[in-house]
Amino acid sequence: MKYYSLNHNAPKVSFKEAVIKGLATDKGLYFPETITPLASDFFDKIENLSNEEIAFKAIQQFVGDEIPEATLKQIIAETLCFDFPLVEVEKDIYSLELFHGPTMAFKDVGARFMSRCLGYFNKDNKDSKNTVLVATSGDTGGAVASGFLGVKGVEVIILYPSGKVSDIQERQLTTLGQNIKALEVDGVFDDCQDMVKKAFLDESLQHKNLTSANSINIARWLPQMFYFFFAYKELKKENKPLVFSCPSGNFGNICAGIIAKKMGLPIEHFVASTNVNDTVPRFLENGEYDPKPSIATISNAMDVGNPSNFIRIQEMYDNDLEQFKKDFSSFTFSDAETIEAMKTIYNTDGYIAEPHGAIGYLGLKKELQNHPNALGIFLETAHPIKFLDTVEPTLNVKLPIPTQIESVLGKQKVSVKIKTYEELKAFLG
Repeated sequence: MKYYSLNHNAPKVSFKEAVIKGLATDKGLYFPETITPLASDFFDKIENLSNEEIAFKAIQQFVGDEIPEATLKQIIAETLCFDFPLVEVEKDIYSLELFHGPTMAFKDVGARFMSRCLGYFNKDNKDSKNTVLVATSGDTGGAVASGFLGVKGVEVIILYPSGKVSDIQERQLTTLGQNIKALEVDGVFDDCQDMVKKAFLDESLQHKNLTSANSINIARWLPQMFYFFFAYKELKKENKPLVFSCPSGNFGNICAGIIAKKMGLPIEHFVASTNVNDTVPRFLENGEYDPKPSIATISNAMDVGNPSNFIRIQEMYDNDLEQFKKDFSSFTFSDAETIEAMKTIYNTDGYIAEPHGAIGYLGLKKELQNHPNALGIFLETAHPIKFLDTVEPTLNVKLPIPTQIESVLGKQKVSVKIKTYEELKAFLG
């Protein structure tokens, strides 16, 4: 499998090169040269397969022969070391819980998969290190820190916007030590992401062997397709069309879901549910892609003004807006609407949703009006405990502290404050 740059002005590379480079030399995101649909008998018998077997079949074509089959299966087994339950919160509406991993966020899957791929590629590299440079709007930082902690030959540097991630999210990325370092940026997530992209293209930093663990990296992004296969496996017996709603910030999850659909997974429709950072909903209305600076909300992991992965989605539809709209909708919701949705879900079934999942629910309810016979699934991307300052007063509940979170609460935060790219560059050395 070869990967090409979506800016079409860089050499094609292997899976290994794409993982290590992160971003192409022309600033473009890497994209697989082909997406081959899976055989129909795979879907016919999917309910009899384990999650590990499903994931191996889904990812194999994208890795090719660059990781031996036995090693890839071991990487998948270590990646999928937790459950992905579907919880019915209303008739025909399900929450797909992606937060049962070590940092209680969906990004545990991509971070664990990528860290192990990079560890495999580095196994014979005794002299040089790779530096993983990553921007986070919330959960990416903690998942990457956990996934890469102690990985040989890899240093991790995480940039996060000061005061714009929750306390627990901040602790998860600033308290681990070892090969994990946190930079607290005076700005918003887009500033962090811009710095990361600039560093990749800075020739004077080539000696640092920079790569990214944001969803711009294919090894972080592609495994996110697994969730959609697992949900289909559970719901196939219902024999109804499936509509998936993804709370969307950088658009990695929904982009991976569309890859799964292109591979033959029977998904009727996708909804990208956003907060007031509405670049994509506006694009669907007027055909103009006009990113604006991000605005802080209670669903902070989605506070992204210029979502990186949207260009990958456009590529899968050959930039044909009308074809795209047949499979895809996008809606925007305010903090006030998010709060009301959390209350509605809780009062209906006693289910505790956090702000991102609540936005996914809202988008799903809106789109299901067009699919009256469908089952709806919204992605619940992080455990409510990560947003207890919002969840507890909104629902008047007291959340128990899960073991995974308890382990970081007593630790000392360690971060370095920066404002400019020059300060990042000086830190990298």
